[in-house]
Amino acid sequence: MFGIDATIRRVKPVFEKTPLLQWESLHCEVVRGDSFNSTWHFHPELQITLVLSGTGYRLVGDKITPLRPGDMVLVGSNLPHVWRQDAAGKRAAGEVNAIIVRFQENFAGEDFLKLPEAQILGKLFQRARRGMEIHGGTRTAVAERLQKLSLLGGLARLTELISVLDLLANSRDLRAIASRGFVPDLSTDDQDRMRRVTQYIDAHLAERIDRDEVARTAHLSVSAFSRFFKIRTGKSLPGYVNELRVGRACRLLANDRRKVTDIAFECGFQNLANFNRHFHKIQQMTPSAYRRDLRRSSG
Repeated sequence: MFGIDATIRRVKPVFEKTPLLQWESLHCEVVRGDSFNSTWHFHPELQITLVLSGTGYRLVGDKITPLRPGDMVLVGSNLPHVWRQDAAGKRAAGEVNAIIVRFQENFAGEDFLKLPEAQILGKLFQRARRGMEIHGGTRTAVAERLQKLSLLGGLARLTELISVLDLLANSRDLRAIASRGFVPDLSTDDQDRMRRVTQYIDAHLAERIDRDEVARTAHLSVSAFSRFFKIRTGKSLPGYVNELRVGRACRLLANDRRKVTDIAFECGFQNLANFNRHFHKIQQMTPSAYRRDLRRSSG
């Protein structure tokens, strides 16, 4: 295990873009399967990871720690980390089950941390830059809330996260992980490349987006770009683009009285059937039903 740790630490962590949907201020992912689908990486968002089941280790900053069920960590902004499941050998490694929540420091608004009641969170986020292990009664209480949060949406999810952070900020059950003098060696080229890609996609969202052209924007071959993009977003290029388009469509359906067909074309979908299929996959309802629900709730 420590040999693996040494190998990872010889490699610069890669920048990973959190797959935050346009209608989210925080991202919650429930991981199930035979791995954590994680590489040695960093991102500007803070992250809370609760391991419900799984064996292996985590590397946060310069500290490697064996995993056990109940392991809970708060990772600060741009702190490199990776969770690894033991490879299945003579014994089955078992299934990974984890809850991962990512959020920006300003997830509740640019001025939120300036509020007197919220200043304690600013101190928590500063402490989290070394990573924090969560123990004792705090871990038990936060684990219950994270499992609840993973089932919530909308404002309820946001307020649940604030409750979790309030518990953490006022707890004495947090221990620093990385060494006090740890300074990450971050790959800034990676961030620049990802920024160019996302800017290109945003600018051409209403048009046909060609994979070859996006790869050229990243200065990568098509195959290298596909691997690069999947690692850093957790999605294929078409999946990522469709989520952005559906997010734009949601805003238009809420604020625009045009026909659903017109909105579909403006958001880059080539036909109504394709739009309806992707919208339903992401929102679990049709565009027309989404608009009806909005009007009913606002009326």
